[in-house]
Amino acid sequence: MTKLFESLTIRGITLRNRIVVSSMCQYSSVDGVVNDWHLVQLGSRAAGGAGLVMTEATAVSPEGRITAGDAGLWDDKHIEPWKRVMSFVKAQGAVAGLQLAHAGRKGSAAKPWEGGKSVSAPVGWSTFAPSALAFGKHLDKVPVEMTVSEIKNLIRQFGEATARAVQTGAELLEIHAGHGYLIHEFLSPIANKRNDLYGGSFENRVRLLTEIVQQVRSKWPAHLPLAVRLSASDWDNDGWTPDDSVALAKILKSAGVDLIDASSGFIAPTNTPYPVAPGWQVFLSEKIKNGAEILTGTVGKITDPSQAESILEASKADLIYLATEYLRNPNWPLRAAKELGFDVTKVGAIQITHWLKS
Repeated sequence: MTKLFESLTIRGITLRNRIVVSSMCQYSSVDGVVNDWHLVQLGSRAAGGAGLVMTEATAVSPEGRITAGDAGLWDDKHIEPWKRVMSFVKAQGAVAGLQLAHAGRKGSAAKPWEGGKSVSAPVGWSTFAPSALAFGKHLDKVPVEMTVSEIKNLIRQFGEATARAVQTGAELLEIHAGHGYLIHEFLSPIANKRNDLYGGSFENRVRLLTEIVQQVRSKWPAHLPLAVRLSASDWDNDGWTPDDSVALAKILKSAGVDLIDASSGFIAPTNTPYPVAPGWQVFLSEKIKNGAEILTGTVGKITDPSQAESILEASKADLIYLATEYLRNPNWPLRAAKELGFDVTKVGAIQITHWLKS
């Protein structure tokens, strides 16, 4: 048995293998409502053999969207369309995961293929952040600095979205606290210049996330796993660090978080290029896994099955998240099984594997 195709049980859910379809925004919803595109996008990856299929960043409020095309879960009308997607994903043998998010100062943007710049009313909306600092470059809209009352309302919105997530049939919930979006903005001293209980010290900057986790965990069934996506490093001497991530992961674990999805960066435009290469973020998942003794997933230019297997064999992560590689090949697990000598008929939908026996 290869490590990549070993099952993994987290609370009451068992993943059939260690392969995860990472969250990828599709910018194809209408007023937050998902449609056939999402059914095909996520369903095809489930049929192709993934162990866990994550939705795109799903906004907890209208102003929490990155673009007007983002998926949402701020209204009951979003439940049934998501339920249709979740049901199909689960029918293919994958665990259905849903990611909750708020874009913060990176919201009210045009779709990437439309330039990705900040947009104004009536297409755009006011954005919110810990401090009145724009992201910069093409996202130049200055956000409204959130009051404590607005922060408390945000926490409530995460709780309400969680209650709806339960009704969709999702089996794993992930809070997006990375990539420069709202929660990450509170974590990072690059974006958080507050001097109240939600800014300044490490303890204050992590307060929003810990309070969201407490609210979400209270609404999310005890037998279902909860994950958090972190930008585990800002790649900036003045920003969030890997050591900060380990310290935070310990706090989150005690609050009921089961898994850290370790990504990095994107808190602000930078002239320093990220050291992008195959497996460039693996050291972050390894550091958090060992330092906080918590399950971790890794992502970032992992395309080769042998590379994925070696990461797991070396205990540098527990799960392998793939994003753009899954756009190239929705049946990546079948390729991995063949290359690693695992029985392809035990991977993916029978309608696919039946033709691959030879």
